[in-house]
Amino acid sequence: MFLYLSSPHCQQHSNGWGHPENAQRVVQIGQALSEADLLNNALQKTIQPTTEEDVLRVHSPTFWETLKKHLPESGFVKIDDDTSLSPGSLESALTASGAVLTAVDAIMNQEANQAFCNIRPPGHHAERNRPMGFCLINHIAIGAAYALEKYSLERIAIVDFDVHHGNGTEDYVAREHRVAYVSSFEENIFPFTNPVSDLNNMLKLPLKSHSDGHAFLKAWHDSGFDFVRQFKPQLIFISAGFDAHKQDPLANLNLTEQDFYNWTQQLMQLAHEVCEGKVISVLEGGYDLKALAESATAHVKALQAL
Repeated sequence: MFLYLSSPHCQQHSNGWGHPENAQRVVQIGQALSEADLLNNALQKTIQPTTEEDVLRVHSPTFWETLKKHLPESGFVKIDDDTSLSPGSLESALTASGAVLTAVDAIMNQEANQAFCNIRPPGHHAERNRPMGFCLINHIAIGAAYALEKYSLERIAIVDFDVHHGNGTEDYVAREHRVAYVSSFEENIFPFTNPVSDLNNMLKLPLKSHSDGHAFLKAWHDSGFDFVRQFKPQLIFISAGFDAHKQDPLANLNLTEQDFYNWTQQLMQLAHEVCEGKVISVLEGGYDLKALAESATAHVKALQAL
């Protein structure tokens, strides 16, 4: 059974007029998946917003209190040049994290095998003490911490193909050895990460500017997938950012929707090998609406294929 999770509450966060991270991202994906008949037989559930207790497994109390303190009653508050708070921002963020926790419960209770969380704002740049890069709280880290505690899991893997490295997720796994993290990303762009990791539970796969799908898949074939295999996770999360697409305005890789399909198909083969296919995919980046919708559709097709 495939689980699809999304909510109108995820549309309430706004970064301001003309910002690439906007509500149309989740709307366009939902429409594309529906038009492709990928939701006809999908399990769908009501999302309960995540609790403060869940957030504080990953983020510091000072971080969380600061977000709440600066939430405006109207208009916008700029966190940095890229990231804002609007009146509906925290409801959107808590609903987004809630979708991930709902997916964890469904999969661990054998109601579903795979899940796709069509949510926003994204999360993988949010560090323990710092929201940044369009991200307020780190949904995948919150989901992993929840799964570790509630279901007593010993090993979880997070795989991330967003064109921007998930520095927030790196910040989390540096403190949590039960979670492995593999991240492919374009080098020398935001968040300007060190291309080499000294963490035993993390592998970075930097890609040169203008790399295509062949280079992307080769990096994962050469070391990324095997790193996951050797960790033997009981559950796999995907940070599914589609901004490595050749049409995306915020980066310089040249992937196509077929590359996302191929990667996902191979990840699913690995997941069936190591963790009975238990996979939760969570939307991160992707800012060309047409490319985003087509790439997410290809990704979900591959999630459902086995």
